Amino acid sequence: MHTRLFRRPVTWIVLAVLLVGGGFGLYWFQPWKLFTSRTVNEVLPTFQPAQPPDPSTTPAPANALVASGMIITHEHESSGSASLVRLADGRVQLVLQDLVTSDGPDLHVWLTDQPVIEGRDGWQVFDDGRYVELGPLKANQGNQVYEVPAGTDLDGLRSVSIWCKRFSVSFGAAPLDPA
Repeated sequence: MHTRLFRRPVTWIVLAVLLVGGGFGLYWFQPWKLFTSRTVNEVLPTFQPAQPPDPSTTPAPANALVASGMIITHEHESSGSASLVRLADGRVQLVLQDLVTSDGPDLHVWLTDQPVIEGRDGWQVFDDGRYVELGPLKANQGNQVYEVPAGTDLDGLRSVSIWCKRFSVSFGAAPLDPA
């Protein structure tokens, strides 16, 4: 009986479809990433809290906080803080501090003009408007620094998202409230 079953072309076609479909599903969803974790701890820039200018003095150039916010959960449990820092040399960096989120396929860090909305309503809004991709997420845990491209107009960019490009969904996001 078993020998006859494997002699039928339909059996081989079904097996081939299952193997190809299973391979594609593993590649696309990468389910093992639910159980993996990567940590990076980069040196974070120090900065001064924003202060009103004193017209009687000329301050020495220093790193300054531009905006910051706390990371909230979207598609995956996420926490930590995000800060935009203008360095003394004029460069701008995004700092993710104490980040904890899930590992996942094709995760990127975006600055966006979209508001951070809690719950499912906020999962897919970040590609609806203007965004600046800062690069792939370096690790799903730890402290990370991303260079904001020179010449980026920060006006209107009011949030950061850990964005899964493969599934067009935010794992977590933070509003960037001006300092």
